[in-house]
Amino acid sequence: MSAIKYSIVIPVYNEEEVIHTTYHRLTEVMKSTGEAYELLFVNDGSRDKTADILIQYSQQDSSVMLLDFARNFGHQIAITAGMDYAKGDAVVVIDADLQDPPELILQMIDKWKQGYDVVYAKRTKRKGESYFKKHTAAMFYRLLRSMTDIEIPLDTGDFRLLDRKVCDQMKLLQEKNRFVRGLVSWVGFKQIALEYERDERAAGESKYPLKKMLKLSLDGLTSFSYKPLKLATYTGVALSFIGFVYLIIVLYLKLFTDNTIAGWSSLIVIQLLFSGFTLVILGMIGEYIGRIYDEAKNRPLYIVRKTYKQQPIRKFAHRE
Repeated sequence: MSAIKYSIVIPVYNEEEVIHTTYHRLTEVMKSTGEAYELLFVNDGSRDKTADILIQYSQQDSSVMLLDFARNFGHQIAITAGMDYAKGDAVVVIDADLQDPPELILQMIDKWKQGYDVVYAKRTKRKGESYFKKHTAAMFYRLLRSMTDIEIPLDTGDFRLLDRKVCDQMKLLQEKNRFVRGLVSWVGFKQIALEYERDERAAGESKYPLKKMLKLSLDGLTSFSYKPLKLATYTGVALSFIGFVYLIIVLYLKLFTDNTIAGWSSLIVIQLLFSGFTLVILGMIGEYIGRIYDEAKNRPLYIVRKTYKQQPIRKFAHRE
């Protein structure tokens, strides 16, 4: 059997409505390369028939491998597991929902053969997404870029091609709260963008509702920046200064004039302002401490319940 040239990593979670189409489109694209490849599906605890469908494909097609997680560990962890198991000289990460066109992989391969180590897809349009999601995503990427010391490309997801040496370096990064696209930027190497228009989901529902998007945003910010803590310090100093100035004004009015502060409204407003700010800072510190706690436990990133792959037929020499 020839060495695997390309590994396609596809994290899946409840994708039974689209997984047949995903498999056939990926197979058609990869067969057109004329080189050996593997489709490495990572089942992230699906509750529908996704795993059953992929088990059948793994038994019928020797290029298909399924990693079946013991439970749901999350999208970023599923990508990590796929890269850990991938054997190809080039590793492509793509979601199963077909918003990212598999046909773009061929252009990624061309760029890779030109000498680029990372080829990432950059969205110029996002079809089928709400105004809220489009604009909050745009704001997040720009906020993250302004608060980190590394160059994380704007308007990109996890759809990208990684050279084998980049993938090997990614394996050495074992932090628990992962933001894979940020880690790829952090390791460096020669990178280039491919622009494309993102399609609507072929079927099913988004696996990144607001709660998960907020979690991913926090992981991105806390993994690559401690500027929020600095910002808290600066804001605290500024508010303390304002409070001190206000104290001087109150004392002056009390000691040197006949004017007094009527009522407690101003004091209550100031108290609420400082109390709210204090709680925000405590929450921010708690986010960082929680991530330190996760790292200290040193649990494995994921647990694979079982792997499914068609075993090659062994050929024995005929003996007379």
